[in-house]
Amino acid sequence: MKHVQTIPPVIGIQELEAVSESATSVVGAVRTSMLAPEARKSPPVFNSGQMAELCGIEKTRQQYLAKKGDLPSGDRDGATRREWTLAEARTWVRALKPDGLRDPKLAPGAVITVANFKGGVSKTTTAAALAQGLSLRGHRVLVVDCDPQGSLTTLFGVLPDTDVDESQTILPLCAGEVDSVMPAVQKTYWDGIDLVAAAPVLFNAEFLLPSRQKTEAGFAFWRVLDEGLVEARDLYDVIVIDTPPSLSYITINALIAADGVIMPLPPNALDFASSAQFWSLFTEVCGGLFKAGGDDKKFSFVDVVLSRVDRSDAVSAAVRQWIVSAYGSKVLPIEIPKTSIAASASAEFGTVYDLDASSVQAKTLKRARDAYDQLVDYIEMQVRGVWAHSAEVVREALQKSGGKAT
Repeated sequence: MKHVQTIPPVIGIQELEAVSESATSVVGAVRTSMLAPEARKSPPVFNSGQMAELCGIEKTRQQYLAKKGDLPSGDRDGATRREWTLAEARTWVRALKPDGLRDPKLAPGAVITVANFKGGVSKTTTAAALAQGLSLRGHRVLVVDCDPQGSLTTLFGVLPDTDVDESQTILPLCAGEVDSVMPAVQKTYWDGIDLVAAAPVLFNAEFLLPSRQKTEAGFAFWRVLDEGLVEARDLYDVIVIDTPPSLSYITINALIAADGVIMPLPPNALDFASSAQFWSLFTEVCGGLFKAGGDDKKFSFVDVVLSRVDRSDAVSAAVRQWIVSAYGSKVLPIEIPKTSIAASASAEFGTVYDLDASSVQAKTLKRARDAYDQLVDYIEMQVRGVWAHSAEVVREALQKSGGKAT
């Protein structure tokens, strides 16, 4: 028998703590170099062509409206070029596309939860890009980061380990110290998007919620976030929730709070199998909770979005068919491709909406942006359907009571 070098068990908790400190230090340094000072994380600006496309009008009409002066005219860069800030662009969109906006008197904001059992499926990127895309269509968006790792928080330019106090998370809500998420809301660099951040301290919610369930009579741990969003639904058109890659107490809260659920799912055999386990466990858990508490839950939509799709991979094509067979019409007719542009955006703690078209390959960026634009268009259509249903309910109630909808 050949001599085999022995490998004794010498890696203890202290050694792992050293590894953890080293990794945390490097990640912190990278984040800091990318995100700090705050000016490094900046919103996009728009030229005339981009403004026309955003508003759905011809470029000549956009130029006419800019000169007319009723809308922000844009700062001139040189003699002829104009540029608009994100806030100015959103003002244009809201003015020129009023029919697509929510009527706060008739409909509360729609809540969308992005969830998956596994990490690495573009869950957080999808949540961030969805929020950005909806804001570019004139909607006011709140993003709620429910993942203690704080990846969504990082994408919006806030460092979970150093910049987030527990009062800026949903932890006080889970602890019963407040009854709304609003005290935790903060502005972001992106006009039209506010943030409820996450940080490692949020792991404590996984102990607080079951503890309250045992000690507080009539307490329903799964309704904490849903009830905590009541005020936010009046103030925001859409609320996007990112979840941990597990079926935790927090994830269950996020799902129960949702009007619609989005599951990003790469066409990979293991990811597909994991998705089936996710729904199996979720329905089993909710079945038990609702049976005991006399509760119920219905979603307006559940979408499966094929993400990180590599069209050249023959195996993924086969798995794609499995996914369609399993989820049927819930699989959206939109695929998010696996691109180098998306990878570059992720490496810079951003999404394709953060990238400057002049700094990357225009054709590749357009391919990635087009996919997300199509996804946002589809989700926006569903959100408007949720608003329409709420408005219908309100009108029927007003008619019965003799009131009038204004």
